Amino acid sequence: MTGLMTIFLAIGAVGFLFLLVSLIVGDIFDALHIDFGLDASHDFGIFDSRMIAVFLTAFGGCGVIGTTLGYGAAASSAFGLLGGFIFGAIVFYFGKLLYSQQSSSSVGEKDLIGRTAQVIVNIKPDALGQISCRVGEERIEKLARTVSGEEIKAGQLVRIESIGSDSVIVSVDTGERHSLFLEEG
Repeated sequence: MTGLMTIFLAIGAVGFLFLLVSLIVGDIFDALHIDFGLDASHDFGIFDSRMIAVFLTAFGGCGVIGTTLGYGAAASSAFGLLGGFIFGAIVFYFGKLLYSQQSSSSVGEKDLIGRTAQVIVNIKPDALGQISCRVGEERIEKLARTVSGEEIKAGQLVRIESIGSDSVIVSVDTGERHSLFLEEG
């Protein structure tokens, strides 16, 4: 085995070991609180430790292939870089696909606007009360006040008009969604 092949094998082995540790521990950089992110989304990125490990493993492996085919150091390194970028791109786009398929169970406040809710604590004139609303399988309870400042008794249905700084703003629901609220929200 040549010295060049040993170097590529060592790089590939370090990358593979780093990948195994990353898969077992999770994202190593996250665990160590090291942030190389270029954006605020904190999802799968090009500086993710798994991406670096895949690049190193592919670089070492493709470099060994280049050396085995009889290429010199420069050509084998170029072969390794090409392989690292190709495998890195495949893993990057696969990771982005997986992260984009994740869903959140949290309901945003904008998801509430236009929904029917039931008053569970009386809303007194110009004061706060409380409402309950179903969004999918989740029941949401929010502090509420009325648009016009009137009193709404517990048990009445209301429509969420907007989101205020400390509560949702509601109006009396005159629609025909009474049974729908109780079943599906």
